[in-house]
Amino acid sequence: MKQNKETHEFKTEVKQFMNLVINSLYSNKEIFLRELISNASDALDRLSFRSQTDPDILGSDTEFKIKIIPDKENKTLTVSDNGIGMTHDEIVENLGTIARSGTAAFLEALEKSKNQGTIAPELIGQFGVGFYSSFIVADTVTVISRSVDEETGVKWESSGDGAFTIENTDKKNQGTDVILKLKGLDEGDPDFTQEWTIRQIVKKHSDFVRYPIVMDVEREVSESESESESDEQEILDKDGKPIKKEKKTEVREETLNSMKAIWARDKKDISEEEYKDFYSHISHDWNPPLTHLHLKMEGVTEYSALLYIPSQAPFDLFSPERRHGVQLYCRRVFIMDDCKEILPEYLRFIKGVVDAPDLNLNISREILQQDALVRNIRKNLIKKILDKLAQMETEEYEKFYNEFGAVIKEGIHTDWENRDKIIELARFKTSKSTDKWISLKEYTANMKPDQEFIYYLTGDNLTTLLNSPHLEALKEKDYEVLLMTEPVDEFVIQAMPEYDGKTLKSAEKGDLGLDEGDNEKKTAYESLFEKIKSHLEDEVKDVKPSSHLKESVACLSGDTYDMSAYMEKLLKASGQEIPKTKRILELNLNHPLLEKIQSLYENNHDDETLKDYSRLLLDLAVVSEGGKIDNPARFSKMVGELMAKGIAA
Repeated sequence: MKQNKETHEFKTEVKQFMNLVINSLYSNKEIFLRELISNASDALDRLSFRSQTDPDILGSDTEFKIKIIPDKENKTLTVSDNGIGMTHDEIVENLGTIARSGTAAFLEALEKSKNQGTIAPELIGQFGVGFYSSFIVADTVTVISRSVDEETGVKWESSGDGAFTIENTDKKNQGTDVILKLKGLDEGDPDFTQEWTIRQIVKKHSDFVRYPIVMDVEREVSESESESESDEQEILDKDGKPIKKEKKTEVREETLNSMKAIWARDKKDISEEEYKDFYSHISHDWNPPLTHLHLKMEGVTEYSALLYIPSQAPFDLFSPERRHGVQLYCRRVFIMDDCKEILPEYLRFIKGVVDAPDLNLNISREILQQDALVRNIRKNLIKKILDKLAQMETEEYEKFYNEFGAVIKEGIHTDWENRDKIIELARFKTSKSTDKWISLKEYTANMKPDQEFIYYLTGDNLTTLLNSPHLEALKEKDYEVLLMTEPVDEFVIQAMPEYDGKTLKSAEKGDLGLDEGDNEKKTAYESLFEKIKSHLEDEVKDVKPSSHLKESVACLSGDTYDMSAYMEKLLKASGQEIPKTKRILELNLNHPLLEKIQSLYENNHDDETLKDYSRLLLDLAVVSEGGKIDNPARFSKMVGELMAKGIAA
């Protein structure tokens, strides 16, 4: 049955990517087989999971496997599985659009790459675009698939030229066949129809796949090879000489991978290379992991776990749709991947497997949340991971923190049970240390004898924070200030009001109270400040002498319990409607500009230029903290006029 043949155009991003694949991955051709095997393994995992609650779905085809079929004569290579299969719509979505492929994110990462026009092999698996790597070696790719939920199959075909065809077809069993019509061999190219080449690639990249990867191989055997050794007799000719046994060929299906459950083996029997290979298999990340944690717990709670900390953050670490990296097994039988119940969100970067022999094979995600065994495993794993991080050497931990520090800090406001441990793991840049991370323990050890608070400032740019006018008085006192530039820091502050008995205090909000100032001068300026406030009543809630400034003329601050400027910016960026927060305009009583404005005010309380100068002071405060002023043209004009007057004087 073949009907309803349709032709579709690939989406623009897919066309872009396929062009890069075909022309740029020339020296890493073999990875296409790794990716096709990985996709087949995923399809078998999905069917295995469904069969736990619906065993009849398998029918008579219960032996899961991935079969590689080389055909030297016709120059084809087929990768076949009896997994869950795909429907017509799933094939269109998975193989023709970026909805599942992650191509847009891949291209963005590639754009940032230093080596433009080339593709690192590790990016292929990481971004889930592995299927398209088939076009490195194939002129034409044909996919024939039948979903377990359908009676008929679907045939997809493309030559990588920007379009693909799709039609209904007959297929006896569920699963997917990917058929590659191979390109001609260039000098030095491996022959992907050769047994040795296929064996080598499977051993290198897919040895830990938990399903048999099989291939029919032809072997020469003697006529007596099938006989038992006791029955074998030497046959002589009429002259008494042994008759040479004729050889014959026999085709046998052989398994190419070891399928070892590495997490169930003894640690001392596993090499570092095997640990790295297994990480590559489960993570699709071909960079070596930073470190791993291999656990075997016995007693009331029994489980095995092999967990990895990656060396690089994935592209979608902060995406709401991101899948967790932990797979759940029961007695080496796959239960589910993306197991959010085993580890919390702030440890979502962890990859690995957990095998709990006492779990119910039919357990659902809803039951997992309530299962006492799972809660116990989760509690133990969090403790082991946090302890592992705390024990890292300084250099190794800095590598980790550069990649995942912002994620770990999420636990401070989400995991109250482990909050104190996570606080000790948190690191910050400071006004005295912008080139390395500082812990709160180090910060408090370096506090000045007369320093009462742990000072901090939040914002989205380290350089802007470092040069913020809010720090001027603190710098004069030689007080160190935590510079917090991650969005999560705003929530960290709310969950961490103090550390080691020291209160955290914003350098931006409230009175710093570092000195009393000149009370006589404050009194003298009161009337001017009221005038400035009247001119800016729609923008500011008050005008006050500054406790922050020493060199700058103006800055904006908030009351102690006001929302910070950075938090307001984050909420607006997320699309939340928030009422406009008026802030306090702080002015430096000792600045020459303010003295001139005071003199102008004393001469004429109703001088029209006072309104312009009031606006200028506000604009200067906004600019000093990296904000956007309402009327840049007016600001530029006023600064130009002041400069002209200053030069003329």
